[in-house]
Amino acid sequence: MTPKILLTRLRKELTDLERDPPPGIVCYPIDDDITQLESFIKGPPESPYEKGLFQLDITIPLQYPFSPPQIRFKTPIYHPNIDDCGRICADILKKGVSGGWKPSLNLSTTLMSLSTLMAHPNPDDPLDADIVSTHIRIYMILL
Repeated sequence: MTPKILLTRLRKELTDLERDPPPGIVCYPIDDDITQLESFIKGPPESPYEKGLFQLDITIPLQYPFSPPQIRFKTPIYHPNIDDCGRICADILKKGVSGGWKPSLNLSTTLMSLSTLMAHPNPDDPLDADIVSTHIRIYMILL
């Protein structure tokens, strides 16, 4: 059974996302399950992903908003903070002392943060050391 606080909060967030979506981002429930969502993020301008459209799977835990959503990229992406299974290394998706998740955050801010991460990878917290090495070399060449 889904807790009432989760349903109330999630319905409001999804309504807000539908009425006023962040630029280049859509998010909606899959079928009738409000805790299983799908999102699409347009590649951020002036990034290697600019012309792409990226699909994400989102699972909302029963402890939401006290626990972060579980998000992974379904669309393959070559990125230092995203592995080949689509798992994302981002503080905003971690709770606790080492994480950046706070119950005051929501799906909209989380998806905007992931769009920003696409444009500005975090080389200090990579999931793939080879990709971050390539990223740093390219960045140094462009300087």
